[in-house]
Amino acid sequence: MQQIGHWIDGSEVNGAARHADVFNPATGEVQAKVALAAADDLNRAVDIAAAAQPAWGATNPQRRARVLMKFVDLLNRDMDKLAEALSREHGKTLPDAKGDVVRGLEVVEFCIGAPHHLKGEFTDSAGPGIDMYSMRQPLGVTAGITPFNFPAMIPMWMFAPAIACGNAFILKPSERDPSVPMMLAALMEEAGLPKGILQVVNGDKEAVDAILDHPVIQSVGFVGSTPIAAYIYERASANGKRAQCFGGAKNHMIIMPDADMDQAADALVGAGYGAAGERCMAISVAVPVGDDTADRLIEKLVPRVEALKVGPYTSGNDVDFGPVVTAAAKDNIHRLIQSGIDAGAELIVDGRDFKMQGYEDGFFVGAHLFDRVTKDMEIYQKEIFGPVLSTVRAQSYEEALGLAMDHEYGNGTAIFTRDGDTARDFAKRVNVGMVGVNVPIPVPLAYHTFGGWKKSMFGDLNQHGPDAFRFYTRTKTVTARWPSGIKEGGEFSIPVME
Repeated sequence: MQQIGHWIDGSEVNGAARHADVFNPATGEVQAKVALAAADDLNRAVDIAAAAQPAWGATNPQRRARVLMKFVDLLNRDMDKLAEALSREHGKTLPDAKGDVVRGLEVVEFCIGAPHHLKGEFTDSAGPGIDMYSMRQPLGVTAGITPFNFPAMIPMWMFAPAIACGNAFILKPSERDPSVPMMLAALMEEAGLPKGILQVVNGDKEAVDAILDHPVIQSVGFVGSTPIAAYIYERASANGKRAQCFGGAKNHMIIMPDADMDQAADALVGAGYGAAGERCMAISVAVPVGDDTADRLIEKLVPRVEALKVGPYTSGNDVDFGPVVTAAAKDNIHRLIQSGIDAGAELIVDGRDFKMQGYEDGFFVGAHLFDRVTKDMEIYQKEIFGPVLSTVRAQSYEEALGLAMDHEYGNGTAIFTRDGDTARDFAKRVNVGMVGVNVPIPVPLAYHTFGGWKKSMFGDLNQHGPDAFRFYTRTKTVTARWPSGIKEGGEFSIPVME
């Protein structure tokens, strides 16, 4: 059986005695064992990173960018290999796995512009003979704790800007699908990154706490559930670290009466059921405005949801979504579905009896569609992280807007309408970090920033885009004054006393 260790000082090393199972979600079988780091493993990685970082931080930003250029080439070269490893451990389809890699690659491409993004500001003659200028300097050793659902994209969202800014980076990926992060570290070094600048320490809470408490680590990035995001933010901040921690979501899509119902239904199916709903930007709540709109939307949705093809990634590119990541995740999704039924919601597409022939032990969950969900129900309040779409009927635009605004999560939202005034009002007023107008999953491109509001995000700077260069650098401001007179030039005669 495959043994997965850590990537430390330029090679894969064995970890401590503790290990965790890595499953194939399609079959339910254990396919590998991954080492779970002890504090000593983390401390060794930090010591190596701290020794390597000063030389990397002193390297010209353009030379650092050239490493990222080569890394992009290598990502494209190994795209199929990375996607297959990702699908095998996560369960998502191959096209979706490639999308995971590409969205990370796009951030790397943005970070190739580091020489421009790291330029400071300059003021000439701020006072008599005084100039002022600022410099962006690396933090030192930084760290990131990343989730299972995007094992390629989110690590690259963190380590690419951190390394472009001149930092060393310690990556603690999810222990559920650890292979791709290890492959990314190897590719970065093949691209020319010095040993010790990017290291992967696999582990669980023991490794996380060691990162949060280590005095050398200057910043921590996190993506995961809201309770853990709050815990990491509080503990990291208490230890004097910068922290950007992204939590859960419950993303609403408002469908106005004038919307194109076919377009809205197609968008909901893709955004709600893609990757088996295991996306923090998945649309999990449809909010049609008016009962007639709701009836027309449901009529369009039902045949589309019933026609979704579920299967393992090995079944081909026409599979719509695969299994969820673990048996525990599957059980929790079924529990929440039952809670919705018990609370009185109408389950109009019931996937509870779904069985994948030949894969009966896999972690497959069929597609589910609820209607007449109300905001007091657990399936509305909690992030299900599964292939479940809830329909909450609103009787007015203001009621629909209020649903998105009143929910404790504020990651993403969308509105489908033909009316520009309604769309503009919605985008301006809604208290959610990322807004789509006739776009169901409004994930910004790499040169804008990604981040939610309310309990979806703890911290004050977003991921990727310009905010990443702010997060991974400190600003130093210099005020310089030079005495006058030295510009007169040299004296060629023997000085004499006046």
